[in-house]
Amino acid sequence: MAKLIARYRHPDDPAAFDHHYFNVHVPLARQLPGLTGYEVNRGDVGGGAWHLVAILTFRSFDAMTAALESEIGHAAHHDLANFAGAGVEAIAFDTQAA
Repeated sequence: MAKLIARYRHPDDPAAFDHHYFNVHVPLARQLPGLTGYEVNRGDVGGGAWHLVAILTFRSFDAMTAALESEIGHAAHHDLANFAGAGVEAIAFDTQAA
């Protein structure tokens, strides 16, 4: 299994961010091939440093890489400019149960 964590900084207009994120970006990202899970975390995320943190789960690191390089992956990446002007940081990794 592999995960991609996207941490979004606090936007100037949280309502506009949320509207675009949940009505445009999430439906687009849910089409990523090989995506097996998508969760959004809010609250005191990172000691309040982040507006929200999304965790996307894939079957494998190779599946995640292929998804991000797909047409949908490119579209989702380009969509960030439409709502994430405050910044987004992403980290991707293989996971295993311990």
